[in-house]
Amino acid sequence: MQEIKNGRIKIVPFDENRVGPGSIDLTLGSRFRVFERQNGICKVTEDTDFQKITKELEITCDRPLLLRPGETVLGATREKVVLTPNLCGWIEGRSRFARIGLGVHVSAGFIQPGTANRQVLEITNLGPTPLALIPGVKICQIVIERCEGRAVYNGRFKNQNKP
Repeated sequence: MQEIKNGRIKIVPFDENRVGPGSIDLTLGSRFRVFERQNGICKVTEDTDFQKITKELEITCDRPLLLRPGETVLGATREKVVLTPNLCGWIEGRSRFARIGLGVHVSAGFIQPGTANRQVLEITNLGPTPLALIPGVKICQIVIERCEGRAVYNGRFKNQNKP
């Protein structure tokens, strides 16, 4: 909490009630990218463009996104996370949802130092039952770490604000 008060961590919008002893809960936004069925093969290279095989959609609380068993979608947190160059973080799922088969990041849970964006979530249903994704639900948590030295992420997804 001290890092937030000192301005080294910014979360917008911020809710003090979401700060726990070792993590901060983040909520699910309303915009998603869903994968479209492909007839061909998607080659896994540095040039792979996920936007060519997905389409964007927006959901509401009244019309949640149904995630069937085995499906993956890209979502994003409602909150924008800003870290100083000496802080990095990890996105982790919440156990209450993991117990029903919901994974919030397939393999890319690391948040680079100097980040200033909404966190993209690779949401997967690993369970046997369809799951309804509802915006505003505390879907994941961020765990912050100090880095030795300072660095700022300048990669392909810098300043990303939507899935």
